[in-house]
Amino acid sequence: MPTYSLSKSFNWQGTVTDKVASVCRMFGLTTDRLTERKVSYSCQLQINDGDIIYFTGPSGAGKSVLLRELEKSVPAPDRVNLARIKLPADKTLIDCIDDDLLDSLKMLSTAGLNDCFCILNQPLNLSDGQKYRFRLAMALAAKKKFIFADEFCSELDRITAAVISYNVHKFAKRTGTIFILASSHNDILLDLSPDVLIAAELSGQAEVIYKRARK
Repeated sequence: MPTYSLSKSFNWQGTVTDKVASVCRMFGLTTDRLTERKVSYSCQLQINDGDIIYFTGPSGAGKSVLLRELEKSVPAPDRVNLARIKLPADKTLIDCIDDDLLDSLKMLSTAGLNDCFCILNQPLNLSDGQKYRFRLAMALAAKKKFIFADEFCSELDRITAAVISYNVHKFAKRTGTIFILASSHNDILLDLSPDVLIAAELSGQAEVIYKRARK
């Protein structure tokens, strides 16, 4: 069972202008303390095949930072990130999936794309929500060990987000694919049923919660 140690720090960057110095005085902060300030995010987690890892917490708590650090820890040939999947401009959705017809339809359906006219449309003509789901279908079809998705289902209506979360859970358990997801939405937790929940806090701390005890 691989263990991943994630850590990232950011030093304050900027120029101490007159306005910056004035704000520091207003809040009783010295400019030395400001320039020496460091924000750190860290956590350690164990991952099994088929696990769903879900980073959650308020905006600015470091969810995306930790997800990116974990992505760097995975060899490039073993991972795919939804945000980096390009949309083909000259094919219909069904022709974009490099698989046989039935398996291609299954991938699209798992991602919530099962309308005939949508399947026969071109990706660039889709709505933003449909484009997101198409990228998910492409990620599933890539057959990589790790799938990374920041702001997972954040731009979808919540019923669709719940359905896709349930489908992702079933896909992970059936194929052994590891999903690394991040979002501030907690309304999909029941359907997604993550194996590892990382609750990030604004302080930079992150609590790692396992569904089942790990040896």
